Amino acid sequence: MPNSAMTPGVVGPFAGMDVPWLLRMRAETRRDHPFLIWAPFDTPARPWTYGEFHDRVGALSAGLVKRGIKPGDYVLIHLDNCIEAMLTWFACAELGAIAVTTNTRSAAAELEYFAEHCDAVAAVTQPAYAELVSSNCRKLRWIAVISHDAGAAPAAGHVVPQADRFESLFADSADRPRRVIDPFASCSVQYTSGTTSRPKAVLWTHANALWGGKVNAAHQDLHAADVHMAYLPLFHTNALAYSVLSTLWVGGSCVIQPRFSARRFWNVAAEHRCTWNSTIGFCMKALLEHEIPKQHTFRLWGTAFCEPPAFAAFGVKIIGWWGMTETITHGIIGEVDQRNTPMSIGRAATEYSLRVTDDDGTPTATGETGNLSILGVPGLSLFKEYLHNEKATRESFDEHGYFITGDRVTLLDNGFISFGDRSKDMLKVGGENVAASEIEQIVIAVPGVREAAVVGKKHPMLDEVPVVFIIPHGGTGKAPAALHDHVMAACRNALADFKVPHEIRFVDEMPRSTLEKVAKAELRKLLV
Repeated sequence: MPNSAMTPGVVGPFAGMDVPWLLRMRAETRRDHPFLIWAPFDTPARPWTYGEFHDRVGALSAGLVKRGIKPGDYVLIHLDNCIEAMLTWFACAELGAIAVTTNTRSAAAELEYFAEHCDAVAAVTQPAYAELVSSNCRKLRWIAVISHDAGAAPAAGHVVPQADRFESLFADSADRPRRVIDPFASCSVQYTSGTTSRPKAVLWTHANALWGGKVNAAHQDLHAADVHMAYLPLFHTNALAYSVLSTLWVGGSCVIQPRFSARRFWNVAAEHRCTWNSTIGFCMKALLEHEIPKQHTFRLWGTAFCEPPAFAAFGVKIIGWWGMTETITHGIIGEVDQRNTPMSIGRAATEYSLRVTDDDGTPTATGETGNLSILGVPGLSLFKEYLHNEKATRESFDEHGYFITGDRVTLLDNGFISFGDRSKDMLKVGGENVAASEIEQIVIAVPGVREAAVVGKKHPMLDEVPVVFIIPHGGTGKAPAALHDHVMAACRNALADFKVPHEIRFVDEMPRSTLEKVAKAELRKLLV
């Protein structure tokens, strides 16, 4: 695995820089320009200028130090989209703590695992999740709770004691901590589904975050005059790096919404004169059901495919891209200034080297589908490591130092690439990565289940949804009447809602391939 970014004598592109440096520089050069515009659904939008945001981050980082947070500590951020999520993320970066952003749709068992695995010492959450965090993250020293739920008033009974309120964390920004700048210091963690039963913790350095800002901005042709719309979850790489960090790098503005709302989309875009939108198929399909303005200020959208014909009605250039939490930015990207092959994901990004090979390592021919791997520098253009999982980190790179993505792509003419499938047995549910094995681990533990296999079923809005095939003990004829409900209950208890199977099919046998493995391709055919 290459590690030249940390080799003595090698000068990296972010020498003398880290995330606090970038925010401070922008506060000095764009002090009165809006950085983040918090646009909740039921109250007026609240712009935060670069200067104001920087000052507030300083006050929060000083307060976190007073609450005992030290460099190297892990802080759980379990929040829906809101300004407090970004204040906390940047405050952790300022003092040298490591922000751990977790999916707010996670089940109790998942949240418990996240906190235990990274050894989190504190958490910031919101009223709706406070009890969940408190009950399942029992080793935390303290929990701070913001005053709202993604801009909405908390539900009755979610009263937060004064001492636990997020506002109590702030101190004097003059006391903000100062550290020696180290671009390769650990910065943040995101948990991402893999092929194992547990999500892996993807660790970024400050250099990774800066790479995300600079390279994403270049790929997206983003400039200081742009206004980026962000409604995808900030606990994922897309909104965090593609939208917020790229905006910070160029000194532009980013409108943060609680979540996607087709009904509100065009009004928000018009109010803030948005020029850029990072989106997914689900959102675009929903927008087709609403009236599209004859005029708008968008110039570019980014999503999974270049120029999808079904969405030409929006009247905006749409570039495709491919990336992962581990790559921070796009390893494959559509062309902003040229024609793209419709429904491709773009061409290889200039910052990486890609390999597309057959299972035996033979280069894949044009028109064929092969395994995608990508060469970068860990800690710079690729993630630093999987936290506390040296084996998984090591096995994620091949003998040539390429990161094995687990995705398969098809080579098209003129260097364009289209997405094939997921060799890692992954599902893409409404923009969320879901490991089939994670669901299978839960199902197989239910009494009465002999074997289980999960595959994705095409869905008109969510791309695909999980369906589980089950061989009951004794066969379908002897399956308990309540087995279906028991399986669903187990999944709802242990998994985030988007991972819960949409359908259960009881069968007496599974189609098999070599070594008696379940032939999931055959199972998928049964769903057509």
